[in-house]
Parts: sequence; structure tokens; C-alpha cells
Amino acid sequence: MDKDSSASLGRRSPLLAVCAAVLDREGTVIRWSSTAADLLGRTAQEVCGRPVQDLLAEAPRTGTASCAGQLPAEGIVRLRLGSGGAVDVDFRVVALDGSADGYVVVAAPADTTGEWEIGGSFLRALLAQDQMGIAIHDTQMNVVRTNIRPEMFEGPPLQPDIRLKDVVIAEDAEMIELLFRKVMETGVPFIRKRLEMHSSTIAGHQWDLSVSAFRLQDIHGDPSGIAVTVNDTTAQQRVRRQMDLLHEAALRIGSSLDVVRTAQELADVLVPELGDLTAVDISDSVLVGDEPWNVIEGMSPRLVRVATSSRTGDWPSDLPGPGKELTEISGGAHISQLRMGQAVTLDREAMLMAPSSPGPTERFSPILGHPMTIAPLLARGRLLGTVSVWRTERPDPLDEAERILLTEIASRAALGVDNARRYTREHRAATALQERLLPRAETDTPGLETAGIYHPAAGGADIGGDWFDAIPLPSLRVALVIGDVIGHGLSATATMGRLRTAIQTFADLELDPAEVLTHVEDLVQRLAAEIPSEQWDAVGATCLYAVYDPITGKCTLASAGQPPPVVVGPDGTARYVEVSPGPPLGVGGVPFESTTVTLEAGSVLTLYTDGLFELEGFDSAHGMTQLRNRLAVLTSSGRGLADIGRDLIGDLTDRPTRDDVALLLARTRVISKENTASWQFPAEPTSVADARKVVTRQLELWGLDELSISTELVVSELVTNAIRYAGGPVGLRLIRENVLICEVADPSNTQPRLLRAAATDEGGRGLFIVAKCTSRWGSRYSQKGKTIWTEQPLEGLPDQLAPLFDLTEEELINHPSLE
Repeated sequence: MDKDSSASLGRRSPLLAVCAAVLDREGTVIRWSSTAADLLGRTAQEVCGRPVQDLLAEAPRTGTASCAGQLPAEGIVRLRLGSGGAVDVDFRVVALDGSADGYVVVAAPADTTGEWEIGGSFLRALLAQDQMGIAIHDTQMNVVRTNIRPEMFEGPPLQPDIRLKDVVIAEDAEMIELLFRKVMETGVPFIRKRLEMHSSTIAGHQWDLSVSAFRLQDIHGDPSGIAVTVNDTTAQQRVRRQMDLLHEAALRIGSSLDVVRTAQELADVLVPELGDLTAVDISDSVLVGDEPWNVIEGMSPRLVRVATSSRTGDWPSDLPGPGKELTEISGGAHISQLRMGQAVTLDREAMLMAPSSPGPTERFSPILGHPMTIAPLLARGRLLGTVSVWRTERPDPLDEAERILLTEIASRAALGVDNARRYTREHRAATALQERLLPRAETDTPGLETAGIYHPAAGGADIGGDWFDAIPLPSLRVALVIGDVIGHGLSATATMGRLRTAIQTFADLELDPAEVLTHVEDLVQRLAAEIPSEQWDAVGATCLYAVYDPITGKCTLASAGQPPPVVVGPDGTARYVEVSPGPPLGVGGVPFESTTVTLEAGSVLTLYTDGLFELEGFDSAHGMTQLRNRLAVLTSSGRGLADIGRDLIGDLTDRPTRDDVALLLARTRVISKENTASWQFPAEPTSVADARKVVTRQLELWGLDELSISTELVVSELVTNAIRYAGGPVGLRLIRENVLICEVADPSNTQPRLLRAAATDEGGRGLFIVAKCTSRWGSRYSQKGKTIWTEQPLEGLPDQLAPLFDLTEEELINHPSLE
């Protein structure tokens, strides 16, 4: 053995602390080791040739006599130090065989031998127990001593002189050896470090281990190896992971009220903890909000695959993906287990026999050699669907504990799916109601082109009470409405429907906008009186009502708590209309005021609800300025109103809003002066003939001679009634557009009524004749009187009315078409 090897072994050996001396038969020291010289501080020259008794500080305390009675055979003795002190040593005397005879005395410091004894006892105890694995590695990471047997970790035993890579895969062995070397280099141990190790001899087998490692040192403090303790925490970690998975499932599943999203949350939670592939199949009836079949009824739903998840991120091409309709679940013992709420594991044979229709492999397994576990989604005794789990990376199927865990998670997820189904049903009902209550999104009349957009709130509130309306009025005028009912849900939608109907009714009366809002305010007060007092704060609305007259180009508006509309002129200049603000409907006590502005032809008037300012791109401080500027830009592009509205609110598909958004955009038109004519007559009998003459002349100029007879008759009757019952002056106006409009205005507020006169009555047939000669007629009121209006189609009179104008007055009165 060379010197370096010897020194290397010596540094690692505890015998470095052992002292030795050789005595002759009389007890004289004849040999003295260097370790003895170091221990006592006495050189060989000082000690050799002297009796051993000269080294004793006191008589031996233990042992039996030997060496001619001078020393016991073994024991503890106190020796004198060269410096004058003393040291206790543990010694043993060994007789030499041979002609020279004599003795060898071997000694070591008593405290060192005590440590050796305790250390040896401790190590023997550790290696003898089987509750904790012990392994001692040398500086080359070879196993020197261990108590690990096959039954301790259900794997191969550790043998002396083997490496970790002989029992775990190379990646794990490299990782743990790096940790061990760091401990040996730094001296800093690690305690109860959790490591996941994979067996290199048993395919698919792994351990969760709690490992502690400490550096071993020789008597000089140099590293001599690593001591490792190992506890198998696989079972505990498994339980912990299952509890963590349950907790994660509770947090992640059911975060939305969407069936498909809830199903996807379920699929994502299960991978990779329980399986490598998961798929969630939902009954087609659940997807539309309907009740699925009750399991007691024994019916099987048709399923649609709505969610998948994969450990690798790629879904196998031989498995149906999302949106694929699947065969019905029917037949087989496993179906009964599913209906009982139990998860079942299917092997190859069971998967082939599972469905009742052809193509089982397409539905169930990408690789039939891998097991699949199915768990039902049961809620309130109804089978909503199933969740399927495949293991393709691990050969072992889900065990009983894992199937119970899967069943528990699926049960919780089923409640989320059922809640989402119920919401889908309610949402569908509310949406259908909302769609029925809202008007057409786009209208096109001679006075205005309009486009309305409604987007409900999301995140649970959803359908609410925002609405818009464009109401055609007589004489080509159009009423524009934008409103917002307090709250969300069906109650808000129903209230919106009642308010919209009421406003349409008041609009038909052709009242001033402020008066319309006053009537609606009274209605809201009555609605509030019908509900319990604690719900009064939930009844109310904001509303803006405007009437645009394309003949004058004037728009009259009144507001009940709505933000002011924006007008973008033909030149691209945007401004807010300064509407007199009024309180929201339901507050009461404050009158509403009307404001009239003039709008140029081609102007775009935008009415909106305050939910617009909740959208991205609008902030509370500068929202109105941003809206005005954005409308100026969008309108100048010359795009259609619907496109402008969609660009204004942006794409809300993936960005839920907290409040409803309603928009109504209107592009104004002005009736050409060439298409209108107006006159004024005094309240004299001759005015009737004058009115007939100017009407006939005007119709000739417009090329509407075929309407002369009927229009003369209408004007004659209306002007006559105005002169007879209202007085003067009497206004007459003709408007030519898609219809011929005739208006007669007088200073009276008396309501004209259509009567059926008796055969002997001298009058009472005027309005009846007017009604027969026109497509529709009516009256509106102002502060200065009323206006009776009529409309006639430009294509002429109905065929059945033409013969009336060839009759005498007596024949006309008794004609059966007027009965």
C-alpha cells in the first residue's frame, strides 16, 4: 500500500486516537508510539527505560492485576502529562507470545472511547429497526451500511457497494446525488426534504419519500460520507394530494354559470392528478337548459362531448372532440352502477360491450389496452352526463380510493352543471322575453334611419331593463326612446315591457315629451305602490324621450335621469345636446322640461344608457369626452349606423359587463320644401271652396291628379268642421312623401269623434267619409289647439271608393259602403 493510500485510510480511521506502548516482563517501557507522545506530551527518550508506574498519576480504578501486578488487564487509569496535568485513558494490556515475552498496552482517551461506544450502540439500534430506512454512503456515494429491505418500500433492497442509479431511474439518482454532494461539501444538512423517486426496476412504480441527510466526519473533521434517513410518505402524500385536489375542485369548478365552461373546469382539474386524458359528456337537453331524464325512469340521455383535457395538451385524433355527439348510454352492468352514482372502471372487454350502437372504440378509448374510468354527473336524481378518465402513461387503473375521489369531485361538479343549466333556462326565458319586448334593431322611415343595439350584462346579472325604441308618428315624425330600469333579471325585463308599452301609448296621443314623461312617472308610482314597501328602492327607471319632425328639422327632447345625447353634424362636429335634466322616474316632485333643437339633415343623434361608460375605453372621469370624440371619428367614416354602434361598444363576447348597454343611433332626414305646401284661411264659409282649389292646384303640380277628388272631399269635410266648431284661423298643409299627408289645424282642443249617423240625421257623416277616403287619420294637440291629419297612399284610392264621387249627396249618404 502506498503512502498516500495509507494516509487516506488513516485520516478516515478512528484508530488515529489510539496510543500504544511495549513493556517488558518487569513493566519497563521499551517502546513508545508517537500517538502516546502526542497524548501525554512525553517523548520516547523521556519514557523508554522507565517503569510504567512512573506514568501513573494514581492507582488504577478498575480491572484485574497483570504485568507482575503492576497494571490490571484492562480498565481506566489516570496518567501524568508532561505539562503537569493528567488525563484519563481507557486501556487494555495484551501479553506477547514469543521468546522475549512482554506486553503491549493499547490506550485511548476515555472520553473518545465513550463516544465510540455510544456511537456504535446508536448505529446498531438504527440499523436494527424497520420503521425508518437508514443508509450510509461513502464519499463516492456508494452504499456502505443500510437496513433497507424489500418489504420496507416495496422495492429492491439496498446492498453495500451499490449506487442509487441501481434502484431508481438515472434522472432521480443524479438529482439526489447532487443533493448529497452539496451536503458533504457544505456540511449543511437537509431535513425531511420531500422527494419523488421512480423505480428503475418496477415499471411505473414511484415513491414519495421524506429524506434527511447529514455529513459524516472523521476525528479531524474531514468529510467521510453521508448518513441518510428515509421515510416512505407515499400513502400520506397521496391522501394529501387527494385532499388538495378536492379543495382545488371546490375552488375551480362552478366559477361561472355556463355549462360548457363548468365542464371544462372539471376536465382540467382531473389532469394530471387522476388521469392523462379526461372528457366530459353532457346531455343535449342540459345544454339548452331543459331537465334531463330521471335515472329512476330508466331512460338514457343523448350525450354531447363538451370538454376535454390532456396531459400533453394534444387530444387524440381517434377520440371524439368537443361538439361531437355520442351514442346513448344503455345496457350493461356498469350503466346500473352509473345510475347509482358510482364510478366504474372498464377494461378492454367492457369498453367493447359498453355502447348499444356501433363504433364503441370511437367513443371510449384511444388505446383499448388502457383502462378507462367513468363517473356519473348526478344532481337531484338526474343524470346530467358523465366524466371519463384515461391513464395512458401509467399502467395501473384508478384504485378504489381514487374512484371514490373521482365520484366525489363529479358529484360536486354536477351541482355546478345543474346550476348552470338552470341559469341557462332562466337566461333563455329572459332573453326570449327581452327579444319579444324590444323593437326591430333597424328602421328606415322618410324622417329617420335608426339602428338600435342592446347588450345584456354578464357575470350573473345578465338580462336587464335597458331598452330603446323608434316609434313612427303621424306626419312623418318619429319618437326616439332610450331607457334603463333599475335592477336586472325577469322583474326588470317585465317592468321594461310595461314602460315601453305605456310610452308607445302616450306617443300615439302625440303629447309633448315632457308630458309623456309625466304620465310615465305616474305609472312608475303606481307600480311602486303594488309591491311591498321594502322593495320600493328596486322600482324606478331613467328615460329620455325625443320627437323629431323631418319637415321642420326640429327635435324636442325631455330627460328623466338619462345622460345627454350626442349629435354629430354633417361636418363631423360632435356636441352634447343640452337637455334640461330631470329626476329618474319614480322620484317624483320635480317637473320635466322639454328642450327643442334644430338638426341638420344627415346629423347622427346618439342616445345611450350609462352602462356604456362601464366598457373598456371609457373611464369615469373622461367618459363623456371619450364618447363624443369616438362618435365624431366613427361617424365621419361614412359607415352604417349599425356598424358605428358595434364599433362603439366593441367586441363584448369575451369581456363581460357589469351593466346593460343600450344604444340608439338615428340619422336625420329633412323633407324637401318642394314636397310641402301650407296655407291659412279665416273662419268663413268661402274658405272651404278656397281650400279645395289650392289643394287641387297643388296636386296637379305634384302629378297626383288621381288623388284630387278624394283629397278635396277630405279637405272640405275637415275645413268645414274647423270653421263650424273651432273658429279661425284654420291651417292647411299637404306633405308628399311615401304617402300624401293632409293636415288641418284649428285653435280648438275639442276631440273629434267618429259617429254613425242615422238615415234622417242632417250631419255627422264627415269624419266617417274622411275615414273611408284615407288609409288612416287622427289628431294631435298643442298649446294652441289641435291638428287633424290624414294619410292617403300615393297609388290612388281603393277601387271600392272610386264610385262614391259620381254620386249625389243623397245617394252618397245612403250608399251601402258607408254603412
